[in-house]
Amino acid sequence: MVWFISERSASSHSLSVPPLLSRTIFIENGRLAVSDRPIRCAALLRRELIARNASYAEAHQLTHVTSYGEMPVVVYTASPCAKEHGNFISGSYRAILRRPEWRKRLDKVHTSAGHALPKSDCVWRELDSSMSSDALLMNIFCYPGVTKRRDLSLLLGTEIGDLPQFGFKPRVPLTSGLIERTEIDMKLGSVLFEAKLTESDFQRQKAALVEGYRDLEDVFECRYLLRRDREYVSYQLLRNVLAAHTLGLSFCVLLDGRRPDLIEDWYAVMACVRPAELRTRCKVLTWQELTGVLPMKLQHFLDLKYGIVRGRCIFSSEVFPARRFPFLESS
Repeated sequence: MVWFISERSASSHSLSVPPLLSRTIFIENGRLAVSDRPIRCAALLRRELIARNASYAEAHQLTHVTSYGEMPVVVYTASPCAKEHGNFISGSYRAILRRPEWRKRLDKVHTSAGHALPKSDCVWRELDSSMSSDALLMNIFCYPGVTKRRDLSLLLGTEIGDLPQFGFKPRVPLTSGLIERTEIDMKLGSVLFEAKLTESDFQRQKAALVEGYRDLEDVFECRYLLRRDREYVSYQLLRNVLAAHTLGLSFCVLLDGRRPDLIEDWYAVMACVRPAELRTRCKVLTWQELTGVLPMKLQHFLDLKYGIVRGRCIFSSEVFPARRFPFLESS
């Protein structure tokens, strides 16, 4: 069994968020390991979520399996009556089932189930996994009454009562004259959202495909965009900023405060956005900050299952070295 204790320091700013500093103590098989630095690695966050969900599933007697491999991930199944699901707080899950366009999101097939999960009569879905950022997103924004909360609307820049659209598909123009209907995690009012939890990065894409977007050079200072092995880094962010530009919307990345690596990647992209007005519509928000404006029952659920609690800490110079963004320095 793995036990862990996390200590976090708090502050109260929003939408330009430094990473959460955390000292996590792991006690496993009598051995003690302490991390006393910003949590930068997806693997360390996965390890904490694995331990939390193993304890959570056992304490609540939830039906689940664990994946194969060195770090066995908890994957939940719906209850026999199909009205409850271990990966969701009950209020959110019932709301999802009542709305067909939300319920359809539950059908996304788990792409690695064939080799990572035990054989089963049921079809494993992506949102069954305790590591699913989409499940976390829906747990929060499908919870009854959440989008009607004034503090939440002020934090996000949305209108009170806006209805979430999950898997929103904007129409992004290409140089060929065609339109790409890419998928964005959520649209809420005038804001597009990309949600991240334990994903390693924002994906890479071949240069030829990225350079096929019609407005790429108008939106970005392309010479400063990061590339590796003839691929653009943080492709999802580039694509979503282009979608926000096309639709005249804002774009916000929702991620965990224990992932300063992803926060740095997002700032590196924002620094390359050419139009100042569009740059001001690009935002970042941590789950930890968002928690502060949520109902207490939902806060408790996020604390137990994800270790997401209100609080943050300032950036360290190690995470954001000097002269990180030359485009902004020269403008």
